[in-house]
Formats: sequence, structure tokens, C-alpha cells
Amino acid sequence: MLTLVQKTSQVLLHMSVAFGVTYGFTGSLAVGGVAAIVEPVCNVMLLPLHDRVWQRIRERLASRPSNVAKRCAAGHAGAAAAAVMHS
Repeated sequence: MLTLVQKTSQVLLHMSVAFGVTYGFTGSLAVGGVAAIVEPVCNVMLLPLHDRVWQRIRERLASRPSNVAKRCAAGHAGAAAAAVMHS
């Protein structure tokens, strides 16, 4: 139930901000109203794409050996140990 209330609150916030900003720039209630509807729709459509892009970035970073591992493999154990101590 709390999740539903939170999501509803987020949608209303998005709509209010879109309306307020657009109305502030244009002075038109109609254009502000259209922006209040279009902005959340665009967010709903683009959020899954955004999440997929970040998931791919996380997967690529996770599949790479860490800089510490690269330094150790290259024989720079002192630099690698210092990097571990500072991280």
C-alpha cells in the first residue's frame, strides 16, 4: 500500500512540476496541462530504456578485471596494495 501511495505521489509531483514550469514560461494553462500529461508519459516510456543502459554498464564494469588485479598481474604489487589501502 505504501508503494502505491509513494508512486502516486511521484506522478503527481512530476505532473505539478511539468505544469508549473511550462505555465511559468508560456503563461498558458492549456500548454501547461499538455506538458503535465506528456512529461509523465515520456518518463514511463523512457525509464526502462534508462534502466537497461545502466544495467549494461554495470555488467561491463563487473566483467572487467579491477585496476588492482591488473596492477598485480603487471608486477606492481606495491601500487596495487596502496590502491587497496586507499579505497
